[in-house]
Amino acid sequence: MQSLIEHLHQSSFYEFAALLILAATAGLIISAVLRQPIIIAYITVGILAGSSGLDIVRSGEALELLSELGIAVLLFIVGLKLDLGLIRNLGSAALVIGGTQIVLTGGLAFLICSLMGIATQPSLYIATALAFSSTIIVVKILSDKHEIDQLHGQVALGILIIQDFVVILAMMYISTLGNANGSADVNIMSELIRVSGWVILLGGLLWVFIRFISDRLAGSMAHSPELLLCFSMAWAIALAALCHHIGLSKELGGLLAGISLASTEYRNAIISRLTSIRDFLLLFFFILLGARLDLSNLNEQIPAALVLSTFILLFKPLVITSTAGFMGFRKRTAFLSGLSLGQISEFSFIFMAMAVAAGAVNEDALGLVTLVGLITIGISAYAIKFSNQTYHMLEPVLGLFERSTKIHKAHQSQKKAKKYDAIIFGYGRYGQELTDALNKKKYKVLVVDFNPEVIERCKKDKRDFIYGDANDPHFYKNLPLDDTKWIISAMPRHHTGLTHEDPRHYMVEALKQHKFDGQIIVAVSRKQDEKSLKKSGADIVFYPFREAADFAVKTLSQK
Repeated sequence: MQSLIEHLHQSSFYEFAALLILAATAGLIISAVLRQPIIIAYITVGILAGSSGLDIVRSGEALELLSELGIAVLLFIVGLKLDLGLIRNLGSAALVIGGTQIVLTGGLAFLICSLMGIATQPSLYIATALAFSSTIIVVKILSDKHEIDQLHGQVALGILIIQDFVVILAMMYISTLGNANGSADVNIMSELIRVSGWVILLGGLLWVFIRFISDRLAGSMAHSPELLLCFSMAWAIALAALCHHIGLSKELGGLLAGISLASTEYRNAIISRLTSIRDFLLLFFFILLGARLDLSNLNEQIPAALVLSTFILLFKPLVITSTAGFMGFRKRTAFLSGLSLGQISEFSFIFMAMAVAAGAVNEDALGLVTLVGLITIGISAYAIKFSNQTYHMLEPVLGLFERSTKIHKAHQSQKKAKKYDAIIFGYGRYGQELTDALNKKKYKVLVVDFNPEVIERCKKDKRDFIYGDANDPHFYKNLPLDDTKWIISAMPRHHTGLTHEDPRHYMVEALKQHKFDGQIIVAVSRKQDEKSLKKSGADIVFYPFREAADFAVKTLSQK
């Protein structure tokens, strides 16, 4: 074993290969078998591969770079997803519930840390980190359960957005603190003033960018999905580097880059393209996090981690449930919203890692938060999966949290998401004719295309449309599939991307994976395509040119 490990250290390539094999193996065991979030598998790999384990991790700078890229992309996607409309729809409820939860959780966590003998400054940072819940885990599990669009899912998302705002502000403070600590001539107040000035200037420049440039620039890139992906990565990392250069945090730069493109029609396409890249790069952040855990202090930290984990698992859902009930949500909505958020966040790890880098706390504080994360994320994953069963068990006592249902009724009376009879992929000549014909029959049609020129034509024709790539498996999460009768492909056989894959097969396979129960209809021009598409799962195959020719011949023969 020792000789094998020494061989791995001869090349970073061998080291990365070993880490990826360990990550895949741990992911299979922990995620597929134990049904736990993949984050736990990655941190476990870090512990196993770190100096306290097999001591595989030696390429610290390379791993650090990849982890920083992952965090920048993560914040970029958070910025793209910031849904201010959701906050408006929920009124003051998300702000009150989210704000109350952060203050009470953070305040009591600070008190508990102090009572356990942890010094004041580490207690403050640990308490702040524990106040946040995991956006990635909550959204993933609720989406898998098809509950993300239910009222409790929307309430949870609203609270997570409030938390995201707060954690970004906390990260800005950490960045400021790090800059002040790095120079004996700089104090916190002057550094805060300098940072505030830069933020205001950047905010003004980004407003100009959003108002006059973002749509055109993204549109000029969107004719090629690969180019759009490259542009998105370049924009996110460039702004992250710029913010770091002027003394702000790379995290803030990634967030601002996402916000600057959040209003474009290409937002969902960018998110779906970047999601897998984000997940891959964050692998290295969590491996590094696990590798840096000092297992020699583990026995000393376990009691504190168990106390804080119990507090998070019980108190955070209780605060959200009681506050949501007081705000007027029904007991089921309040309880399921609270139960969804009973863990700490991936941002908690990032926040504490930044605090360590800034010299505000030591590695022990980061290790304690990491242990709390492993415990709360692991237990919370099961709690969310079995949330409905838990609710039915506790329903008799949950009436204590229910008040007037004014907010619930107001939210229910809001305009619901638009539903469509048909979704047409491809707005070429045939797709346009199909759309016109269906509209004349009073059917509601949504057009999907990835060509910016076509999107502009949809705008002029006043069509409902989504910019999206049929070859992107993540894109289908953004489609309103539940009540749609027909998905129709009017796309050509070849895609314009680098791989020249047939987008029609991707579409059929993706719809089957998403359990679409309507009819899948595909237009083809070659006989050999019919057999393969029907084998993939297409219900009906059209031959537009043959059918047009048959109709023409029939018309001519009648004269």
